[in-house]
Amino acid sequence: MNRITGGSLFLALMILAGCASGPPPAVGMWGVDMNTPLGVIPVTLTLNEDGTGSMEAANLGEAPVSDIVYDGPNVTFTAEIDAQGQSVMLDFSGAVDGDAIEGSFGSDFGDIAVSGTRQ
Repeated sequence: MNRITGGSLFLALMILAGCASGPPPAVGMWGVDMNTPLGVIPVTLTLNEDGTGSMEAANLGEAPVSDIVYDGPNVTFTAEIDAQGQSVMLDFSGAVDGDAIEGSFGSDFGDIAVSGTRQ
């Protein structure tokens, strides 16, 4: 009987712990600036809890975000954008601190610093 009670208590605690935890800190809509060699490009970045997302900029259009990995305050993902007719793969790595996000996009042209705030 003790085993059943102990197992039930453990299961209940695990369920409550899962319900109590919220979405990863990076989930949400972000207004970020990409600091490129051609100047600052404002981007709207949307990261969803289910691992989907998008990024959108006036001169780059909208691109889906893939391979999102949340690890505490850290987030990584990949996006393929069309830059003046050329396909460019961007690999983001960054971290969230409250309502601020900092990181960089790795690309064939070098790293592009990114900083922004939650919208």
